[in-house]
Amino acid sequence: MKIKLRYFASVREALNRADETVELPDGIATVGDVRAWLRVRGGIWAETLAEGRALRMACNHVMTDAGTRITDGCEVAFFPPVTGG
Repeated sequence: MKIKLRYFASVREALNRADETVELPDGIATVGDVRAWLRVRGGIWAETLAEGRALRMACNHVMTDAGTRITDGCEVAFFPPVTGG
């Protein structure tokens, strides 16, 4: 399955990229699986996408949680929580 990944704000800055298209291995079925798979890259990837770290996710421009199923060609985005004043 091929999907597009997008990274925003401090996530983009930490990973030094705004987007990429990836071919996922078998067994990756949810947004949470994608996050875990990316952490395996190690280093800054593991740190930035760490399980306990506050991070928002979206699938096809809709806010989602880790259990949301992905489909071929979808877009998954990662970004920090937004606070304002």
